[in-house]
Amino acid sequence: MLKILNIVGARPNFMKIAPIVREMRRRENEFLPLIVHTGQHYDAAMSDSFFVDLGIPKPDFHLEIGSASHAVQTAKIMMAFEPIVLAEKPDWVLVVGDVNSTIACALVCAKLGIKIAHVEAGLRSRDRTMPEEINRILTDSISDLLLTTSQDADENLKQEGVAKDKIKFVGNVMIDSLFYNLEKAKELKVRENLRLNEKHYAVLTLHRPSNVDEKEVFSGLLEAIISISEKLPVIFPAHPRTRTNIEKFGFAEAIENSNIKLIEPLGYLDFMNLYSGAKLVLTDSGGLQEETTALGIPCLTLRENTERPITIELGTNILVGTNSEKIKQSADKILENDSKTDAKIPPLWDGNAAERICNSLF
Repeated sequence: MLKILNIVGARPNFMKIAPIVREMRRRENEFLPLIVHTGQHYDAAMSDSFFVDLGIPKPDFHLEIGSASHAVQTAKIMMAFEPIVLAEKPDWVLVVGDVNSTIACALVCAKLGIKIAHVEAGLRSRDRTMPEEINRILTDSISDLLLTTSQDADENLKQEGVAKDKIKFVGNVMIDSLFYNLEKAKELKVRENLRLNEKHYAVLTLHRPSNVDEKEVFSGLLEAIISISEKLPVIFPAHPRTRTNIEKFGFAEAIENSNIKLIEPLGYLDFMNLYSGAKLVLTDSGGLQEETTALGIPCLTLRENTERPITIELGTNILVGTNSEKIKQSADKILENDSKTDAKIPPLWDGNAAERICNSLF
């Protein structure tokens, strides 16, 4: 039996770890899965709701690290995690994604000679100003098993000199969570409560510091979104950082006088209910690019680059950057012509990635 420490730290990690832990628990004669929650993102209500929504068991260890600078947070996670590794002596530590918890726990294991499996390995934006890109590159460089979501990720790793036998193309575990929870999410009343008709509204998410911390950039994005909202309502679950800057930069009145509806952040299932019925999604998130591709929903990514190019090459995603005119033109084209007619779901985004991940650990 393999003892596995599964690391979660930030909300995107929960969606990735849930199907893996569920598969390990199903195969109880093969796996002893333990969950370590670093508390990197910790809001009690939000964290608890994600665990409940996703059916994740209560963490076996909670490090309660909380917010801090990148250096301080990474160091605190390493200091708190090392005693757990020494006491538990796991066969594998499984890390997911690209947050500070991912690299911090991987570094501890690399120093102690504990095997590391990295889920969502090989993704590259080529933009080293993004903290996530640094975390991705470093975690991949010290991991023993690199579990990839797409074949372009395999090629990235090979070009970086990673041995082929370390790389396993397993598909996208985020899509496992999506398909597993979609019917449950559709039963919720979020759209109904907001008086929305399916395919007659857009959804916006915006949280990256490069988009919301610079007044000029945020202003340009907002100009485009207000223009789009004249054609259909835009529902905007606002991240706390984003909401703070809306007030700080004096944008609240412009939003109030538009057809943008600012709402509180939603739990996993509530948000799935919302975006799964949208005509268009606008986002600077990574995971949402994948989920919209899997559901065939047109997506405009409000960034200059993406670590998920497969969503553009095969899926419904269009990289529009932060240029106001380009965003408006791309949205108009989608609203007039519906969606990309040649869009496809990428290979192995079939809801069975967790099974392939577990098989790869032997």
